[in-house]
Amino acid sequence: MKSKFRTTEISNPEFESNNLRFITIKTSNLKGRGDICVFVPPGKELKNLPIVTLLHGVYGSAWIWAHKAGVHFTALKMIEEGLIKPMVLAMPSDGLWGDGSAYLPHNNKNFESWIVDDVNQAVIENIDCVSEQSHLFISGLSMGGYGALRLGAKYPEKYKAFSGLSSITNKNQMHLFVEENEANYKQENAINEDVFELMLQNKNNLPPFRFDCGKNDLLIEHNRVLHKKLISEKIPHEYEEFEGKHEWSYWTEHIKDTLLFFNKIK
Repeated sequence: MKSKFRTTEISNPEFESNNLRFITIKTSNLKGRGDICVFVPPGKELKNLPIVTLLHGVYGSAWIWAHKAGVHFTALKMIEEGLIKPMVLAMPSDGLWGDGSAYLPHNNKNFESWIVDDVNQAVIENIDCVSEQSHLFISGLSMGGYGALRLGAKYPEKYKAFSGLSSITNKNQMHLFVEENEANYKQENAINEDVFELMLQNKNNLPPFRFDCGKNDLLIEHNRVLHKKLISEKIPHEYEEFEGKHEWSYWTEHIKDTLLFFNKIK
């Protein structure tokens, strides 16, 4: 298979640990290189496994889900206990623009297509246990929750399900976290900035989705508003609130709910 990318670097199995691999590709969407950390579950004869893209929040990068939340250990334990079937976790950088790209196209780079197109293709090209037949899922925390909910709603034919943790719900909340001017994130069509508007636009085609937030999270009211709007429009979804704040201890624990949710989808 001819690679879509001009250059690809992948980690040497001799030096890998804890079932993590690292891929770096060059892509025109980033006008440079992008990194992906990949959890590949152990086992022989594994084929066409689901690919779960996990998006990080502001200030983070490709390593952060693994090395702040230990999500690869969480997934492996859940697989070994029979709670979920084997799945591959693809953990890309957001493109590393400013404090966070918001996974939106802007400033002459397409951080959206990097996630939706390049990341999945790079994993399929380089990881033996996945293929074009693999089901695709997407989730993330905070800014990554915004990316997952927005991209899942915008590309309902692409993803089998999507999920957000402690999610930003509109680009106008980015100022709570980043020093860059909010105008950088402006889209030609304002619908593309708002999770609810995209869900409303595609309400008849949305795959299953869920989102959750900590009761003491600074984004809790934004999540409650989204939940109420979805109810008012009779858009099916799952929404949960748990104890906790906008912090890694919350995401470390509640990514389990997302993996269990994805595991139910046929």
